[in-house]
Amino acid sequence: MTATLRADPPAPPSPSRARHDELHGLYLEDLKVGMTAVYAKTVTEADIVMFAGISGDINPVHLNHEFAAETMFEGRIAHGMLSASFISTVIGTKLPGPGAIYLSQNLKFKAPVRAGDTVQARTTITEIVPDKRRVAMRTVCTVADKVVIEGDALIMVPAKTQ
Repeated sequence: MTATLRADPPAPPSPSRARHDELHGLYLEDLKVGMTAVYAKTVTEADIVMFAGISGDINPVHLNHEFAAETMFEGRIAHGMLSASFISTVIGTKLPGPGAIYLSQNLKFKAPVRAGDTVQARTTITEIVPDKRRVAMRTVCTVADKVVIEGDALIMVPAKTQ
């Protein structure tokens, strides 16, 4: 009589691990130089007012039409950091996505954004440093075809094998 050896099927992931895997973005091993992702948002009056309230930045150039009309912008503008926050949206939700951690970001503000403008934030992977689990990205925000913000970010990305 011979015995048949059977391997038991692998245990299913725990419910909490399964939820974590469903929420997780890309891992370091999934990334390639040149990958890009975009998020676009039309900035509203409500966005500007809420950002002022949340951030505490109540500079009248953002909130007071009469004051802003006398500035070089000749009218109210959105907070630069409101538009820059859309870069964080791309990084945290698309590329690399959930699980990625911002380490640094530099920004150059090139042109104003106004209520009604659609800001398109784009990130592009420029370098991958596997041993440090780091990804360098070029970050650009545009309105129509005009660059309003540009910069570079450094992101820590989880690896599949840690």
